[in-house]
Amino acid sequence: MLRTILKYGAIAGVVVGAFMFATFLAFGGEPPMKYGMLIGYTTMLIALSAVFVGIKRHRDVGRGGVIGFWPALGVGLGISVVAGVFYVVAWEGVQALLDMDFATAYGNAMLEQARANGASAAEIAKMSAEMAEFKVQYANPLFRLPMTFAEIFPVGVLVSLVSAALLRNPRFLPARRARG
Repeated sequence: MLRTILKYGAIAGVVVGAFMFATFLAFGGEPPMKYGMLIGYTTMLIALSAVFVGIKRHRDVGRGGVIGFWPALGVGLGISVVAGVFYVVAWEGVQALLDMDFATAYGNAMLEQARANGASAAEIAKMSAEMAEFKVQYANPLFRLPMTFAEIFPVGVLVSLVSAALLRNPRFLPARRARG
């Protein structure tokens, strides 16, 4: 089981990390906020399809074609944790490689959006102070790393829940029998 978790977690992590690097390189380090989240979460879902494949492989090969909901969920969550660690490492790599100041870029984008939406001067000043505080917090790895992990892990939990619910039924995509 551990081998399955590590293998499929690494696959998901490499896929999501590669897409992250490609996206940031393609947009010169600053994907548009409007599309960045859509691209990011779509990529996470694609990468975390490895959760489904890993649970199915564990069910079909390691458990003789039968797995309960809780063991399946455990495998899925394990894969999601490994993928999340890869995601965090990839994010740190993107920031280092591109010499990126995400907190400043994010703060500026949020302030621009508030101005475009007609926020008052008082609201802009308040948001500016909040963004300055965020920049200080984001500089601390003890804040940044768990925050980055929390971007992908809930998606992994959702994929794990759905996969475990589907794959607990041995008739759902049953294992193929070898023809002899």
